[in-house]
Amino acid sequence: MSQTSAEPTIKETAGYSIEEGNAASKNAYHWAQKTFSTRAGKPGEPAQDLAGGFSNEIRFGSERLGIGSDGIGTKIEVAERTDRYDTLGYDLIAMVADDLVVAGFIPTNLSNIIDVNTLNYEVVDELMRGLHDAAQFSKIAVTGGEIAELGNRIGGYPGARMNFNWCSTAVGVLHPSLERPLSGANVRAGQAVVALRSPSFRSNGYSLARRALTKAFGEAWHTAPYTGSDAAEMGQTWGEVMLAPSLIFSPGVGAVLDAGLPVHAAAHITGGGIADNFKRVLKNGVGAELTNLFEPLPAMQQLAELAGITPAEAYLYWNMGNGMLLVTDEDQAAAVAAQLQAAGYQAQVAGRITAEPSVRLRVGAGELNYEG
Repeated sequence: MSQTSAEPTIKETAGYSIEEGNAASKNAYHWAQKTFSTRAGKPGEPAQDLAGGFSNEIRFGSERLGIGSDGIGTKIEVAERTDRYDTLGYDLIAMVADDLVVAGFIPTNLSNIIDVNTLNYEVVDELMRGLHDAAQFSKIAVTGGEIAELGNRIGGYPGARMNFNWCSTAVGVLHPSLERPLSGANVRAGQAVVALRSPSFRSNGYSLARRALTKAFGEAWHTAPYTGSDAAEMGQTWGEVMLAPSLIFSPGVGAVLDAGLPVHAAAHITGGGIADNFKRVLKNGVGAELTNLFEPLPAMQQLAELAGITPAEAYLYWNMGNGMLLVTDEDQAAAVAAQLQAAGYQAQVAGRITAEPSVRLRVGAGELNYEG
């Protein structure tokens, strides 16, 4: 089916529209681009060829740095419901570090801001302890931050020790093996696609998930038992399942580049799912055929049933078990997957780049076609 054919129904179910979000983002970036001329030929000059990507480049002489910003979004409410805050740092770093590394930037530094209603020292301590652990995993230094008390401008789950929003900006340095960032400009038909498995929802699709869970289990959905086949790993309640932290992929992709293996493009699979995110780096009119993706998490399959949405819609709102896609040479795809596995990630050759602009997925639910 096409990406937009079920939009009226899914928009009502999810409470937001991917299309409207994409349009607003493009418009915001249009205005941002108008400021690029202020640094033309000066330190901090932005790149002009990464529009639509996951992060951008700023130049300081011969040094090329990447910069990107993101936040955790409504996954924060799950932490407020379960009163556990020490895993959210992995989500915060994953959202920005993995946006950087898909453009070839190795994340180095992060600055964050926590907007709160009323400050709670213990909650902030838990948040920062988790951020510390995630930073150690990804070799990032947290070099700046701000805590702002905003009173009733910040809302959230009633009764939580602290309601808050958490966002960050990260910078990284272009990997020394690359002459320029990975923009997708070198993607060609016949190249291979390698997928990295995501063991959680990461930080996307939570508005749809929370609506479905509330409809199925009521307001206290986070306490409802989870009975999926992976409950031993994911948790015994839906709250535990939805709080499972994001796996940070940037160290694995960095290891691939360190090994001198070719990477022509990469996509971070978050809101918008596999097709919407992969299209951001499928340039030159190419598309993809993905016939060997990782299976969706059992929780995602259950949620799709609870939400009453089709597989095609589920693959637009969640990563469905696939957190990142890398484009490499066909004869190097097995080596790229092996390098990722050696770094501790689950990876497999998932498909190939095609001359047709659509993204076609062959999954357990059938064949899904997202037109270019």
